[in-house]
Amino acid sequence: MLHRTVADILVLIHATYILFVVAGGWFVLRWTKLAWLHVPAVVWGALIEFTGWICPLTPLENSLRLAGGGSAYSGGFIAHYILPVIYPEGLTRGLQWILGCGVLVMNAIPYGIRMFCGFRRRKKNDRSR
Repeated sequence: MLHRTVADILVLIHATYILFVVAGGWFVLRWTKLAWLHVPAVVWGALIEFTGWICPLTPLENSLRLAGGGSAYSGGFIAHYILPVIYPEGLTRGLQWILGCGVLVMNAIPYGIRMFCGFRRRKKNDRSR
């Protein structure tokens, strides 16, 4: 039971990390220093997709489920609703490339806004001097 619970918690952490990778750029608009955590997370997320590597959390999640007497990713709320989002069926290399590009585009937008607004602010300050 403990192994399954830890595996479920790990899946929630994994899902939260994925959400941070995909949408964290929008938080950087508000909290600029968050970029120091977000940029490496995006690089890692895109690298996993582009190279086809397996995130180290995946084997850990599976081993915890197996150690808990279950099969990997079956049963329960988390396994039914969250895991298919993280590990879609029929995931191909082409789809991984699309996902990797999607991560970069989703984050290029808020970072572009941040850079543009910062550039405009500096230009406005230079004129007022």
